Amino acid sequence: MNTQLTYMTGFGNEFETQALPGALPIGQFTPQKVKYDLYTEQFSSTAFTAPRAANRRTWMYRLRPSVVQGDYQAIDNGLIRTAPITEAVTPPTMLRWNPIDIPTKPTDFIDGLITMAANGSANGQSGIGIHVYVANNSMQGRYFYNADGEMLFVPQQGELLLHTECGKLTVKPGEIAVIPRGIKFSVDLLNDTARGYICENYGHALELAERGPVGANGYANDRDFQYPVAAFEDKEGDFELVSKFNGNLFSCEIKHSPFDVVAWTGNSAPYKYDLSRFNVINTVSFDHPDPSIFTVLTSPSATEGMANVDFVIFPPRWMVAENTFRPPYYHRNIMSEFMGLIEGVYDAKEHGFVPGGASLHNCMSPHGPEADVFEKASNAELIPQKYENTLAFMFESRYIISPTKYALEGQERQTNYTDCWRTIKKQFNGAEDSL
Repeated sequence: MNTQLTYMTGFGNEFETQALPGALPIGQFTPQKVKYDLYTEQFSSTAFTAPRAANRRTWMYRLRPSVVQGDYQAIDNGLIRTAPITEAVTPPTMLRWNPIDIPTKPTDFIDGLITMAANGSANGQSGIGIHVYVANNSMQGRYFYNADGEMLFVPQQGELLLHTECGKLTVKPGEIAVIPRGIKFSVDLLNDTARGYICENYGHALELAERGPVGANGYANDRDFQYPVAAFEDKEGDFELVSKFNGNLFSCEIKHSPFDVVAWTGNSAPYKYDLSRFNVINTVSFDHPDPSIFTVLTSPSATEGMANVDFVIFPPRWMVAENTFRPPYYHRNIMSEFMGLIEGVYDAKEHGFVPGGASLHNCMSPHGPEADVFEKASNAELIPQKYENTLAFMFESRYIISPTKYALEGQERQTNYTDCWRTIKKQFNGAEDSL
């Protein structure tokens, strides 16, 4: 399969793209007749009256309007869950999981989606759902859209081809992709198997983190975000459209491919980002900065500075802090943290936290380096050190993250996780010359 794709660049730009010349109207959005006898359809992922700076909408020019489909019927939700999670009691215990195995029977993206945790309320449009996907099959004759939230893809194994109404984009480990709430898409595997993480954002759409005193450059730069060009599909047959709506899955019959958009213009569209382009800002003197310096995208809440969700990464970087305990310090936090590992080793957890795995440290639950890491870092020679071949991430939210019953009772849970701190000993020395 040829996956050499063309992209447009710039986060949240007002794009325009057409697969056929003249398909995109000039000077207006809804002419009486559109060239090629196309239908006009507006896709809005914010309210019409949202402020201009926050308003997200796209005009599509397509072979058929989206109303040409069958009636929806409820289908089995499988292991997909939606906030609020009520099937299990949320403990304050620190939790960690091994990777979920790739299935042996044919499984596509929809069937291989497993909810690990969630918070807030999808119906109330706040909070997030956190899922893992495992698949060994492409979606064949199936299409999907999520009316509950936008979807942030974080691949850990295997490259994906995301075919959307707006065009095609590929995403592989080390990259991320975001599909707006309501956009129809399918997932094709470009390798034999795939595994990764999904943050389903029920709240305010993800945006770039502010830079503050850092200035005009650094962190994630607008220019590095890539959007697909129009690539329509004129295909008829017996297909299935699956919708996630108000916490449940529904299916309807559709007799044509929904990827029949010949042209589009707007700022609400899927996009991708290469995490290696994140410009890391770090200390060059002393002390360990707060992890907020690694924020790539954020979904703000009504309280300034307390995000509905932050997407934070821990990429390769230099550590040069002098007279400093360099791994993350022990802390308790009003924010709740779900972490995953894409590759390598995370500096605070050298054992047990493996690529494809995950951990959850909820609001005010203490966490930090395991005992061995503390001893090693407390006695290390503080020469400049390059953290290489590593990439971890965090979904951090102001709301308590509730694990699902599957997450609490499944075979992947490491029930001995807290043992990594049990060997920490009191080392108190009351002598004035102890240092």
